[in-house]
Amino acid sequence: MLNNSTKSIIFSIYLKSEIMRSTIVTIGSMLFAISLSAQKINVKSGSEKFSSGKQNCLVTTIYSNNKDDVQSEWKSFLKDFKNEKVKSNGNEVFGDNVLIKDWGNNPVDVYATFDENKKDQTVEMHVAFDLGGAYIKSSDDRYNSAEKMVKEFAIKMTKIPLEKKVKDNEKALGKLEDNQKDLEKENKNLKSDIESYKEKIKKAEEDIKKNEENQVKKKAEIETQKTVVEDSKKLLNKVD
Repeated sequence: MLNNSTKSIIFSIYLKSEIMRSTIVTIGSMLFAISLSAQKINVKSGSEKFSSGKQNCLVTTIYSNNKDDVQSEWKSFLKDFKNEKVKSNGNEVFGDNVLIKDWGNNPVDVYATFDENKKDQTVEMHVAFDLGGAYIKSSDDRYNSAEKMVKEFAIKMTKIPLEKKVKDNEKALGKLEDNQKDLEKENKNLKSDIESYKEKIKKAEEDIKKNEENQVKKKAEIETQKTVVEDSKKLLNKVD
């Protein structure tokens, strides 16, 4: 029979296993939710109200992200180009005289607005390029280049938080694997303890049997010695 200490250790292992199983289920659910929400990034032409009025623009949706991070990253993105200034005003980012080399030496003004759906964790982005009085539309030569620019940005901003989730989940997986190794080691030690306990029990049983046999012998020796004592007393008493 196992003692209370051994039972406590075995229960601890069982509890850790249940926690690990629960964690795996949780991570699996997270990954399943991500897979359901994953979408192909598309860019389409549309129109939107900017600070310069309602203009032709490119529209895309960024997934698994938030407006603040997307807007901040777009501002940094525009600053990578030669420009006079890039500034934010509310949910709009304005790039003044942005020089896009692939488009020649004529700078353009770039307007972008961001509408967040917190429930779906999506950000709808509208980008208008002012070519100098006319805003880019799907029939323009530079539209495909603008579409590629916006799409690549949207893909990047969708991937960034997902990449972070992958790293977080890999870290969680590493911890679970370490926990599993600890459990396996603990299990091995417990089995070793049990075998040791069995040997100790076997030896104790043998020692008990030997002890009981020795007690029988000792009792016989005591009885014999009692007789010797009585005989000694009798001899003592005969002396006058």
